[in-house]
Amino acid sequence: MDLQKLLGLWWTVPAGLALVGYACSLAGLTRPQRAVWVTARVVEVHPPGHGESGNDGIPVTIVYQDPDTGREFRLRHENRRGDRVLVAWVGQEFPVRFPRRRPERFSLMLDSEGRTSGIGGPNCMVFLLVLGLVVQSFFAWGWQWGLICVGGLLLLVVALSRDGAYVRARAAQLAEGVTVRGRVVAVTRDVHSDAEGGESISHASVVAFTTHEGVEVTALCTQGIRNIARSLGRDIPLRYAPADPSLLTADPDHERRERTSQIRFVLSLLAMGIGAIGVGAYCLHHPWPLT
Repeated sequence: MDLQKLLGLWWTVPAGLALVGYACSLAGLTRPQRAVWVTARVVEVHPPGHGESGNDGIPVTIVYQDPDTGREFRLRHENRRGDRVLVAWVGQEFPVRFPRRRPERFSLMLDSEGRTSGIGGPNCMVFLLVLGLVVQSFFAWGWQWGLICVGGLLLLVVALSRDGAYVRARAAQLAEGVTVRGRVVAVTRDVHSDAEGGESISHASVVAFTTHEGVEVTALCTQGIRNIARSLGRDIPLRYAPADPSLLTADPDHERRERTSQIRFVLSLLAMGIGAIGVGAYCLHHPWPLT
């Protein structure tokens, strides 16, 4: 088999990995499926001090129980195991997973939805396969069919995207939210280096507030606060969802702009997909004036 034919079989790699991944998921052999999932409760919140790094989010101490032994574990989480916590309060609950018989090796998950089946990797392989087939269509069938395939891929991305539903749900919850006064108790500072040796500094405000229900909440805010680097000690209005204080914003206008921008992006993908399919289909049956 020559090199050209060998390269033509590139699709077997992502397709094979995807099939193996889905088979393991059906058999219950993926890492998330083999892990033990429990609910952990926050018992201590350790907000970053002024000038400290905010890369680890808000460190918290959590308590959870190993269902096999009944033993209770009290451990600290600092973004090294699982997701980063940006909003925390005592009594907050998170999903936690750990390997069987190793409950101290926990990973904190802010959301377990769609993460317990272990099909994230196979889904990525399918996306790479589809993307590769779209690129190959330009060379195998001509640029007209390539445009149609690109348009179909964009429409598929729009159809599978959850951004629109998430944005609508967040907007609905914040619309029913309440406003309280928060106070900036610290400003984090992180220095980032690029490949050329340059440095950039990022800041985030550590905001403390009390909900109408009397819950003391600490949040790490990177947007919606003017001049974050000099915001220490400032009182700011915060709008949060009573059902979930982790849904909050320091600037409702900024929130609306972000929401509009996300909706506009999804609509632009939809328009480009329809346009690419339309142009490709038209050029299949009509001579292109520039060729």
